[in-house]
Amino acid sequence: MSKEILINADFQEKRVAIVSDGKLEEYHIERPTDKTIVGNIYKARIEAVMTNIGAAFVDIGLDKKGFLYLSEIESIFESVDTPAKITPQQIKKGQEILVQVVKESFGTKGPRLSTHIGIAGRYLVLMPEGKQVGISRRIEDDGERRRLRKLFSELKLPRDVGFIVRTAARGKSKEELLRDAHFLYKLWKRIDRQSKLKRAPALIYEEYDLTLRVIRDSFTDDVSKLIVDNKMEYIRIQRFMKTFLQYLARKVELYKGDDLFGHKDIERQANRIFDSHVYLKSKAYIVIEPTEGLVVIDVNSGGFRKKLGQEETAFKVNCDAAREIARQLVLRDLGGLVVIDFIDMGKEFYRREVLKILKNALSDDRAKYDILGISKFGLVEITRERVHKTTQMRSYQPCPYCRGRGKVRSGLTTAIFALKELNRYLKKKPQKEVTLTLSPIVVNEILKDKNSLRAIERKFRTKINLISNLIIHTEEVKIS
Repeated sequence: MSKEILINADFQEKRVAIVSDGKLEEYHIERPTDKTIVGNIYKARIEAVMTNIGAAFVDIGLDKKGFLYLSEIESIFESVDTPAKITPQQIKKGQEILVQVVKESFGTKGPRLSTHIGIAGRYLVLMPEGKQVGISRRIEDDGERRRLRKLFSELKLPRDVGFIVRTAARGKSKEELLRDAHFLYKLWKRIDRQSKLKRAPALIYEEYDLTLRVIRDSFTDDVSKLIVDNKMEYIRIQRFMKTFLQYLARKVELYKGDDLFGHKDIERQANRIFDSHVYLKSKAYIVIEPTEGLVVIDVNSGGFRKKLGQEETAFKVNCDAAREIARQLVLRDLGGLVVIDFIDMGKEFYRREVLKILKNALSDDRAKYDILGISKFGLVEITRERVHKTTQMRSYQPCPYCRGRGKVRSGLTTAIFALKELNRYLKKKPQKEVTLTLSPIVVNEILKDKNSLRAIERKFRTKINLISNLIIHTEEVKIS
């Protein structure tokens, strides 16, 4: 399987596409106006403690106050400069603490914060408040887990911090892990010094931008090429590679053509990311409908034509859909509660097999998720972590025409509504002559039954002028 990372960089935005055999698997956008703050570390000040909701609002120097759950604070420094520790019950307004952003702000909600600092490297995450070494649950091979534990027992690491071994550490040598640990420890010491010098609220450490984050987290041995279309970005990437990933630097290429994403068919695929219908090769399809806190995914057999029994057809379509749904969850970065409605299957074995395929397909997803079992009606519930604003949030806004509903009133419905509004208007303000301005499709519906219009004219002894306006909203009714 050929895997590539493609980077399109210009002044307005950076876009990153991760492609497997020409098929878009991940797609990310970052713009200067909405650069992510997830991973940033701030010296912050407690603004308010809300014991009734078990949280504190924290000033980190941004427009929106950060949100910090009291229950997740095992202990914090009373101030960054003093070693005395206090319990969450002792937190009070004005105290200074070191926090990290773990979730972007969404809507009116401010960024979610944590006092549990984690600084991510290539293979490790340094935990300043920890004292032990943990291994990612994604590394499931017992032999590899034992090997990594043995390596860490041999490494001479600082004892005042802890580490988590990332999935990318699989198969890596003692020297590579030690180099990563030493770099992270030096970085933490620099952050610690900065926190003592600055007054709250202040930014202490800024997470990598999109390009360097993707290289750190996704540029692994199985990637055949990383192609970037901007020379300045290429030079910046090469500097980063020489410091951290020298052995992969030869895989970085500068694209000299005019349109990298067009040449690699990314533009077409990216434009289809947010279609509600996703068609499978078998001509079956899935429908994806995100709401504010819930994503509903429906599986349909559609044009599936193989001559199988009803149960076998449902099983085959569900298997194909499970793989595609896992891909779409990552590609669209869908989070919150996800409910999948697979086609009903009577056999328990088939239901277990579909769930197994879904779990396997999601095994490489870097977001935290939890899958509940499949019900006898074919329903599966997934909770998936939502950390960043999705590409859809960055790229789209609610339609001003349908006001985000995804639908507008039909011409007939608006015609009936317009006549009712006209009735109400004339009851309050009788007029000898009145003008009703509507969209052409609504006017046509009214003219199909002129009796309703004439009845209003007789009732209120008025003359109604019906005006058709091409640029008026389909649902808009203007009475003058």
